[in-house]
Amino acid sequence: MALRGRLKIISDQLADRVAEALARARDDGALSFDELPEVRKFMEVPREREHGDLACTVALALASEAKVSPRRIGEAILERLDRDYPYLDRAEIAGPGFLNFHLKPLWLEHALRDILSRGEDWGRTDHGGNLKIQVEFVSANPTGPMVVVQARSGAVGDVLANLLDAAGYDVSREFYINDAGTQVDHLGESLEVRYRQLLGEDVELPPDGYPGEYLVDIARKLLEEKGPCLMDHPEEERRRLFKDYAVREIVAWQRRDLEAYGVKFDVWFSERTLYETGALADVIEELKRRGYTREEGGALWFRSTEFGDDKDRVLLRREAGAPTYLTADIAYHRNKFQRGFEKVIDIWGPDHHGYIARMKAAVQALGHPADALEVLIVQWVKLMKGGEAVKMSKRGGQFILMSDLVEEVGVDAARFFFLMRSPDSPMEFDMDLAVEQSDENPVYYVQYAHARLASIFRRAEEEGYRIPAPEEADLSLLQHEAERDLIRLMAALPEEIIEAAESREPHRMTRYALNLATKFHVFYTQCRVLDRERPDLTAARLVLAGATKMVLGNVLRLLGVSAPESM
Repeated sequence: MALRGRLKIISDQLADRVAEALARARDDGALSFDELPEVRKFMEVPREREHGDLACTVALALASEAKVSPRRIGEAILERLDRDYPYLDRAEIAGPGFLNFHLKPLWLEHALRDILSRGEDWGRTDHGGNLKIQVEFVSANPTGPMVVVQARSGAVGDVLANLLDAAGYDVSREFYINDAGTQVDHLGESLEVRYRQLLGEDVELPPDGYPGEYLVDIARKLLEEKGPCLMDHPEEERRRLFKDYAVREIVAWQRRDLEAYGVKFDVWFSERTLYETGALADVIEELKRRGYTREEGGALWFRSTEFGDDKDRVLLRREAGAPTYLTADIAYHRNKFQRGFEKVIDIWGPDHHGYIARMKAAVQALGHPADALEVLIVQWVKLMKGGEAVKMSKRGGQFILMSDLVEEVGVDAARFFFLMRSPDSPMEFDMDLAVEQSDENPVYYVQYAHARLASIFRRAEEEGYRIPAPEEADLSLLQHEAERDLIRLMAALPEEIIEAAESREPHRMTRYALNLATKFHVFYTQCRVLDRERPDLTAARLVLAGATKMVLGNVLRLLGVSAPESM
């Protein structure tokens, strides 16, 4: 069996039979059209169960060209359809020309055995063909700790990377350290002021300084390590020392917070290395060579309007030819493609919408397709507690720290809640609900389903039931609609993962987890699992419960959320 879900394979096989029927209808003159449509694109799962397990809309799509009604096309297909197919129960035409396919229950039994045979790999496919994709996310300036919007970005980026990996892509996670430029200079100056204040000097932060209390902590640590001798260094050296120390400490802090949150990166890329290796000068020369620069007013401009940007952008300022932030970003993206990535996905904060067009223009100017770079925007988060917005954090200055949120609600709730909404939608995060132990709390509801599944097997062992191997159970006994609904949903996981990965919508997986938990709770309520009077059915239901526990665990692992054995 291939790595795709069995329903997808059945869908493709039925689509091929429909295509053969269409070809026969054309050959015998019943229908007239030029090119045989790609029928697989017109296969879908009906919303209503009574409409069958699969539906095909090709008749509606072909009607205009064939110059007959969709229903007549559907009838021509059904008259010529090869029905010698082990999973097909019946095919019928409905409405204006929908083809509805009803499958035999055998497909569910085989689908459940597929799930059990793949185990913890169920859901993973080779769809992506090992295409090299880089996902760059969070990439916070090294001027302060992780804050709440970066927590959301971290969850989105991490789970999107998980989904792409499960969908068969070769994925690399990257954090871009913005450790060059004026903001880092201001950071070093701010740390020096805090250091001098600890030495008793009456000095104030510069207008562009960073007021967060975290710099006092870093200055205290620096003073303990180095003593007061730093003020004896020449000014230029002293400024470099303070800047480097601040960046090193804050990046280490960011890394600790992210790892505690379950987010790890394959690469931490330093912006400073672009300057040190001459990458900025190189990319400017390449843009010049390709004819995408111009000079005006003493500055060097990137002709980004040739690729749809609303105006050209400065690469080198008039003042001493200093490069802009854009120049460094272009050099960085050039570096990404030089490392062999075929697709680059950047996840940016809510204030970066206007930057997208110029970066996509730069990627095209460097000779890459427009879609080689994708940019996802993660919107703002408002934390709510007791019906009111949460106030700012003293240690974070004007922001609420990610670590404060995680300490308050836990990693699981933070990640799950952030993943429940589309990233491009602003959200309110209900901290009271996130810690509530009830079915109203979505993450609790899903985790409780996993814990209840574990409890079934503990109870079975305590009461002396034998836990059967999957091959020992008669799965044809699983005939209750709640059992079949559960199998249908689990069988769809590979396609759910592919669709979530391709649409860049990790929030689809929290929806899937909630749906799976709901269908399990219905099964648990309506189907008695442990029944002394029906040992064969008990064995089949234990196998189904084991598969459900495994699949729910697989989904929670993709989300970076724990799967508790008890609650």
